[in-house]
Amino acid sequence: MKKTLLFAAILSFFTLQQSSFALKAQETTVDGVAAVVGKNIIKYSDIERAYAQVRMRQGVADAFNNRCAILENLILNNLLVHKGEIDSVEVSDDEVNQYVDYYLKNDMRNYGTRENLREQTGFTYDELKEQYQRMIRNSLLSRRVEYQLTEDVTITPREVTEFFNSLPQDSLPMMPERYELSEIVIAPQISEAERDRVRTQLAELRERVLKGEKFAMLATLYSQDPGSAKKGGELGFFSRGDMVGAFESAAFALKPGEVSPIVETQYGFHIIQLIERRGNTINARHILITPQVSPEDLLEARMRLDSVADQIRAGSITFEDAARKYSTASNAKQGGTAVNPNDGTTRFDSKSVSDIYTGIAVSAMTEGQISPATMMHTAEGRSAYRIVRLNHKLASHQANLTDDYDNIYNAALANAKQKRLQQWAAKQMSITYIHLSNEYKDCVFKNLQ
Repeated sequence: MKKTLLFAAILSFFTLQQSSFALKAQETTVDGVAAVVGKNIIKYSDIERAYAQVRMRQGVADAFNNRCAILENLILNNLLVHKGEIDSVEVSDDEVNQYVDYYLKNDMRNYGTRENLREQTGFTYDELKEQYQRMIRNSLLSRRVEYQLTEDVTITPREVTEFFNSLPQDSLPMMPERYELSEIVIAPQISEAERDRVRTQLAELRERVLKGEKFAMLATLYSQDPGSAKKGGELGFFSRGDMVGAFESAAFALKPGEVSPIVETQYGFHIIQLIERRGNTINARHILITPQVSPEDLLEARMRLDSVADQIRAGSITFEDAARKYSTASNAKQGGTAVNPNDGTTRFDSKSVSDIYTGIAVSAMTEGQISPATMMHTAEGRSAYRIVRLNHKLASHQANLTDDYDNIYNAALANAKQKRLQQWAAKQMSITYIHLSNEYKDCVFKNLQ
């Protein structure tokens, strides 16, 4: 139901931090201060948790230098935090607590009880909550300062070329086989009779709740939202702007325990119960039922697509014109050009194409070939049919500027931003109080000079 996901940067950073809690602190390690950056401290345990992850992935070789590299990253992060604190960059308690609640709930699902949590992680529930609050606040703060420092970094095509030419040719990555596709989708309209059936079913469920049955139990039994049904329909805390409009308006208008009237969104029909209000965020549960198209309408959609495909193969209409005329997908106006939702490009590797175009053997198709009509489900959960044309198949190859410009551009831009950040950090090192413990005073930092 969420219109926006948790920040990808926060998730990637925090997944590593969170998984490290699953490793108990070494019993022989006495925690203490490894470094001080401004008024912020870096603990030995901060380094050891991250090092445990490195050791799991890479083995134990070069332990000291690995720890020094971890410390360097932590110093950079704390320099960003220090600047954010000086500049009063805002991170609200509500925002931090939203993430804390998310991860603590995930921990409780994984470990079952607070005792198991303490036994497996070495932290009590309250200690873990405090750790999460500190790390999430610092992560949000550092990411915002990093964005402010690098948002105006741009690069020219010439700089992209220079970046590529600076890379050792024998270390250029091998790019996997990739595919460029176009598609035509026909999603039949939902009949009014089906919409009435769903409204009636939800009205009956709402009445059962009002008469005393548990909303969470009914959500588990009847809700068609796979993400929340197994949790009794609970969505977790969210703010305004996180959900689609109609759902959000109805949810924020409720009082704790109150059940909404039936609400329609592009995902289907819902009833919502408010669990808790906390500042500008709320926690709610819902039951979603998505109207389905009839088998007869689906069969008609398939037959129409088969007919369209025959017309394209016969040359009486181009694929692009057919997409504009018949497709119900959002890319119809673009002639059906498929966009990879993972990276926003028009190319798919073997994993993404198999995940997204389930049931279509794209890798076995030849360029220009059109697939049979295949059933799919739209983003809203509706059944539909689609045909796919393989426009271009790019064989596996060593990265080059002609075929992989977008990838190289993104790498060059990231490199330019990293250089900006390193230059800034080097200046901050000279004007910020930084103290290293004796154990780390011999570290040689590669980027913080």
